[in-house]
Amino acid sequence: MIRRSRSGIAGKTCLVTRPSPSRTVVAAALAIVLTSVTAACGDDPFQITWISTPDTTLLYSLARPELSLPTAFDLYDRVELVVEAPGATDAWDMAVDTEDGVLVMIPPGALNIVNEARITMIPGVDFEDVTEAPSDTTLYTATEPLALSVENVYVIRTREQSTTFGVCSVYAKMQPISLDTELETATFMFDNNPRCDDRSLRPDQERDET
Repeated sequence: MIRRSRSGIAGKTCLVTRPSPSRTVVAAALAIVLTSVTAACGDDPFQITWISTPDTTLLYSLARPELSLPTAFDLYDRVELVVEAPGATDAWDMAVDTEDGVLVMIPPGALNIVNEARITMIPGVDFEDVTEAPSDTTLYTATEPLALSVENVYVIRTREQSTTFGVCSVYAKMQPISLDTELETATFMFDNNPRCDDRSLRPDQERDET
C-alpha cells in the first residue's frame, strides 16, 4: 500500500511505500482464528448450544367465539398466534380446540393447512422425562386431534423454516399444566431444541451434568 507523507525538505512530497502483508501471512492468521473457534466450540464451529429455557403459555380454544384470542403456537419462534390474524394462516405448529367438551391439541393439517408440522403424544410421563422425540414417523399425526391431559407430554415436529443452516424442522415438547373446559383454555409448559432436525429433547447442560 502506498501512502503520501510530507518529508523534512520544504516544498517536496515523498512517496513512502509500506509493503502489504503476504498471502502466506494472511492465510496463517486466518488458520489460527478458525482453529481457535473450532477449539472453543468443539469439532463443529457451527454447532448450536442448547441452553434449557422452559416457559409457559396460555392458549384459548378455537371453539370460543372471539376472533382475537391466541389459539395457536409457533414453537420455532416461541410465540402465541391468533389464527385469524393476517399472515398467521400457516405460521403455527399446534393449536387448541374443543371436541365433544374435551380440549384437544391439533396440528395445522386438521384445518386443511398443508405444512410439515406433526404431533405425537407420550402418555403418563413427566415433562423432564421426555429426552428424545420418537424416531418412528408413523407415531406422529398431521391431521388428527389429540385429547389434552396433564398426564401426557406432546412432542411436536415444527413446520419447516428457513435458517442459517438451511430449511429444516425443529423438535419441541409441551405438557398441559392447567386445563379449564369451562373457559376453554389450556396452559402449557414447553421447550424446544433450536437445532435443525435434532430429535434430542435434553438440553446440553443436562447432558454435561451426567
